[in-house]
Amino acid sequence: MPRRFISRLTLAVIVAAVFAAAAPFAIAQPAPSYSVVERIKGPDGGFDYASFDPAHRRVYVSRAGGVLALDVDSGVVTGHLTDAQKTHESLPLDNGDTLLITDSGTNTAHLVDALTGKPLAEIATGQKPDGAFFDPATGLAFVIDGKSGDVTLVDPSTQKAVGSIAIGGGLEFGVADGQGRAFVNIEDQNQIAVLDTKARTLVGHYPLAGCEGPTGLAYVADAGALIAACANKVAKVIRAADGKDLGTLTIGAGPDAVIYDAARRLAFIPCGRDGVLEVIAVNGPDDVKIVQTAPTQVGAKTGALDVKTGKLYLPTARYTVPPDGGRPVAAPGSFEILVVAPNG
Repeated sequence: MPRRFISRLTLAVIVAAVFAAAAPFAIAQPAPSYSVVERIKGPDGGFDYASFDPAHRRVYVSRAGGVLALDVDSGVVTGHLTDAQKTHESLPLDNGDTLLITDSGTNTAHLVDALTGKPLAEIATGQKPDGAFFDPATGLAFVIDGKSGDVTLVDPSTQKAVGSIAIGGGLEFGVADGQGRAFVNIEDQNQIAVLDTKARTLVGHYPLAGCEGPTGLAYVADAGALIAACANKVAKVIRAADGKDLGTLTIGAGPDAVIYDAARRLAFIPCGRDGVLEVIAVNGPDDVKIVQTAPTQVGAKTGALDVKTGKLYLPTARYTVPPDGGRPVAAPGSFEILVVAPNG
């Protein structure tokens, strides 16, 4: 075989191998544009986090006195699924059959039947339980106790608390990587706490340079990165393995969630004070950028994703600012869930 042919063949194999190794991020597809396509009415009242159950195809919105459920296929709204005093997170467990509901009014986590709202268990937590997430590596739910600065560990199989992890500071939101690590935003220290979920210990802190008041947080497995939304109109991109600062994005005001769509490699940050949704393309750990700032509505600061359709569900209401410049007030009869969908 001619030497020149061998050389070209070898070069072709090397080039193919390089592209294969970089396959997850080799070709950045054009990001779709997003817009509000529907508004679904619900009963008035305060709200916090939203979550999505892909098994039963329902959106849950934590309300001031309970939980709202929306069947996304039929459009049926259950305005009051179950009782609570001041809910923050409604976390689907057991393939969507059970909901864990954090309640800062009673410092408890309620476990209820997700379809009927029937109470199953009431679990004592730390002070002001707020966000919650499920850790596949341990099979436990982690309840973030914002005021007492710890995390309560809940075993869904026994419906009991099985321990806690002390962190310190004012805690906000957390995520698990599924491999035995979890990350929790410390809002008043501008840091991310790093947890070993199997050992149930705090193992480190990642500083968030230039971030004030981190709220929402997402883990991007493909890029090995964390995206944290901050109250000073920036989002930080951090390497999950060691906390290396990978970049800063300029976003709108009033974010309270970061939502990642792994199927489309897009992250979303709803910014409630400016009434926009930041759409962020994640093409690699060093290529994370905003590709659209989509108008939504003032107040839309959290949301949930239906990965099947790519639609996002953002709870909000229509707010007016009092003459004295105080806290905005929701107009009666204005609560709704915005459905934001990719075009095309």
